[in-house]
Amino acid sequence: MGVLTAIAGQQRTAGEVAWFKFEGIKRRLADNTFYTPDFFVMLADGALEAHEVKGYWQDDARAKIKIAADLFPLRFIAARVQAKKDGGGWKIEEF
Repeated sequence: MGVLTAIAGQQRTAGEVAWFKFEGIKRRLADNTFYTPDFFVMLADGALEAHEVKGYWQDDARAKIKIAADLFPLRFIAARVQAKKDGGGWKIEEF
């Protein structure tokens, strides 16, 4: 996560991000079921976003972010590593 923290720090320096916290907020989805996004981000305009970073998706993680997006009035964004054969880089998905 060090690289991602550095990127968020650069966005903060550029004025795009006002605040971010790694695993800073835990959300209850149901009894004994929680979701903790990798980053909570406050943009410069005050909007809150939950950012998730994945090497690959496990079924429960994908279900949790979808449920959280339905329950909470935030923008949920996931970045997943894309295979080199598919062009490399990141695949960005919004929930």
